[in-house]
Amino acid sequence: MAEKLVVIGAGMASGRVLEELFEHAPGRYDVTLFGAEPRGNYNRIMLSPVLSGEKTYDEIVTHDAAWYAQQGVACRFGEAVTTIDRARKIVVSEQGETPYDKLLIATGSQPFIIPVPGKDLPGVLTYRDLDDVEAMLSLAKSPGSKAVVIGGGLLGLEAAAGLKAQGVSVTVLHLMPHLMERQLDGPAGYLLKAELERRGVEVVCGANTQAILGEDRVTSVRLEDGRCFPADIVVMAVGIRPSKSLAESAGLATGRGVHVDDAMVTSDTNILAVGECVEHRSQCYGLVAPLYEMAKIAAQTLAGETAAYTGSVTSTKLKVTGVDLFSAGDFAEGDDREEIVFRDPARGVYKRLVLRDDRIIGAVMYGDTTDGAWFFGHLKDRTDISEMRDTLIFGPAYAGGAPLDPMAAVAALPDDAEICGCNGVCKGKITSTITGGATTLEAVRGLTKASSSCGSCTGLVEQLLAVTLGDSYAAPTAKSVCGCTDLTHEDVRRLIKSRDLKSIPAVMQELAWKTSCGCHVCRPALNYYLIADWPLEYKDDPQSRFVNERNHANIQKDGTFSVVPRMWGGITNPQELRAIADAAEKFNVPTVKVTGGQRIDMLGIKKEDLPKIWADLNQAGLVSGHAYAKGLRTVKTCVGTDHCRFGTQDSTGLGVKIEKRMWGSWTPHKVKMAVSGCPRNCAEATCKDVGVICVDSGYEVSVAGAAGMDVKETEPLGKTSSETEAIELIVAFVQLYRENAKYLDRPYKWVAKVGLDWVKARVVDDHDARKALIERFDLSQHVYQKDPWAERATPSVEQAWSPLANLTLEAAE
Repeated sequence: MAEKLVVIGAGMASGRVLEELFEHAPGRYDVTLFGAEPRGNYNRIMLSPVLSGEKTYDEIVTHDAAWYAQQGVACRFGEAVTTIDRARKIVVSEQGETPYDKLLIATGSQPFIIPVPGKDLPGVLTYRDLDDVEAMLSLAKSPGSKAVVIGGGLLGLEAAAGLKAQGVSVTVLHLMPHLMERQLDGPAGYLLKAELERRGVEVVCGANTQAILGEDRVTSVRLEDGRCFPADIVVMAVGIRPSKSLAESAGLATGRGVHVDDAMVTSDTNILAVGECVEHRSQCYGLVAPLYEMAKIAAQTLAGETAAYTGSVTSTKLKVTGVDLFSAGDFAEGDDREEIVFRDPARGVYKRLVLRDDRIIGAVMYGDTTDGAWFFGHLKDRTDISEMRDTLIFGPAYAGGAPLDPMAAVAALPDDAEICGCNGVCKGKITSTITGGATTLEAVRGLTKASSSCGSCTGLVEQLLAVTLGDSYAAPTAKSVCGCTDLTHEDVRRLIKSRDLKSIPAVMQELAWKTSCGCHVCRPALNYYLIADWPLEYKDDPQSRFVNERNHANIQKDGTFSVVPRMWGGITNPQELRAIADAAEKFNVPTVKVTGGQRIDMLGIKKEDLPKIWADLNQAGLVSGHAYAKGLRTVKTCVGTDHCRFGTQDSTGLGVKIEKRMWGSWTPHKVKMAVSGCPRNCAEATCKDVGVICVDSGYEVSVAGAAGMDVKETEPLGKTSSETEAIELIVAFVQLYRENAKYLDRPYKWVAKVGLDWVKARVVDDHDARKALIERFDLSQHVYQKDPWAERATPSVEQAWSPLANLTLEAAE
């Protein structure tokens, strides 16, 4: 007869225990699982992407109802255990008593609340679970919301980044001199602060919170020095404390947490504990990797096996998209240690290794964390690095002084090297899974969970597949467009052209679409591909565009819209400014803002007023700036030779010519351009999709830059002494991009796939090919270069949408 196992806490630690237990001892226990939250196990370390909007709750669920049912787990979610009666071996909840033979406590931790006046005001939140995230998202919906995050550690910064991504104005208040002082040294903390400020997050270090102000709800936060920061939301993220009260009231031995031995057994031999609630060898852990290591030992103990947990060496990664940060070990200063530091300010890369007795005891990496797992492995193994001391900082590719094949470096990693930090998966488990028959990334991910969370280890997992399977490994193929078809974007583009498919129904019929009318993913892609390939034959389908493109304006979080008239090359005049001012007054526009693209944005316009405000703007000669479009946005310029003493060419004039030639051109994704009148680069041309630097001898055209989630410098396309040829190179490049790129790939992603040499061969070297590209671009412009509001034939927002509108094609910027 199966023993009764009761588990208190349905989080990540207990979830991993159950996974391991069902693998080691299937059928040994009847399991009852209590959880205070009204839901089962989900990946709490991925709450930050849920807050930022990059993931949904469903995507971070670890164990769904079907999994619990399959394993025979009796789930008691939303039901808190109030008492443990050790003498009778029962737990008491609001539904009554439940007996156990073995009990597992996994109650996690509670957020620490600073004991300052106002801490209990409505609007003061913590950041520990999905309810906290949903509360933040609800409060963030109000236009102009301001948030103060108290705490510049991991959770605080992830909360700040997520709220900023939702359009909230965010200030981070941190008591210590630099951010994440437990994980980072001063220089790395400085780089992190600079990056967050570049993203629009205000960071105040050395900030000692004195009080949270407000009456009915929070209104501001006051510091000890008297400074006040307005706030509609205050997020407390200053630390956690083990949730030990239930164990303590049951008479179990506790300290900072619930005391456990190396087998994860408490002072009662029938009760085990794991996770953030425990104290092991005077140490409490708040990161996922140690929790999973504990869980494995607890499962083995429950299965009747002998196993010992001896403690963990932890590493840290910040889950903020586009911020690469890794930290592990000890990097405090001391006379008994030395350090190796690598800095590359141009790339924003900083690496520091702390050594003692020829062994790594600490590692901090910012900007390039590729080698983090390798350094961490040596740190945990206490490897003697004296033989590779001179090249150590450059990672495994130069171990021993000679460059190694990256595959060889991966092959050299020990089996216990951690590959997936989010899920605590080591190399040995991945390779054994591969040799056991998992020959694809998806199969490995499904069996081990490696790369299933933040995705930063996907490349390493793929390399392990290649190393383990050798020639039999089939590299992953491109993903299909969506669930409506098995075809990739590349397949669809090729077949549209080769089979003369000139309508969305034709594509879906001839290419065996699985659904009758497609979905919100494939319809915009098909609409674009048909426009690009058949500009004369195909008629644009507005209902297959994203909501912004259907309304010819950017929808805002409160349901109003943003209107941006085009200003050629950033140049305007009193008549245009007067028209914008008159329109802003007439339609009560609440916010008028100068954009980074040298234009004026009117925000907060009601949907029903869009046709009327554009009628006024059109009458003044202004046309749409296509700020909402997958198309040319802006051509940013500096003043060039007209006014600047450093200008070498007429950058403003060239920018205006480029924009007038190319405006209204639909592209796979948004395209931004710039022209700088000299190498001082005031127009920031070297981080745009297309940039021109004017020099004494002419024009340097470069492409494939980025300054969003990814930051990338442009690559040189060509040099010319002729303004006309510079424009030709740009037009030909954009047309090549239009005809070949996957929908929603920015130029820098497309160029990375096809290679700049391939692009140059067609745009720069082959004059006939360039001419043909330009002719096709101009042909398309003849059809589509029009202002959507001046063209009365264009469906307006007042027109009833077709049934396809319920696809809710949201903007994917």
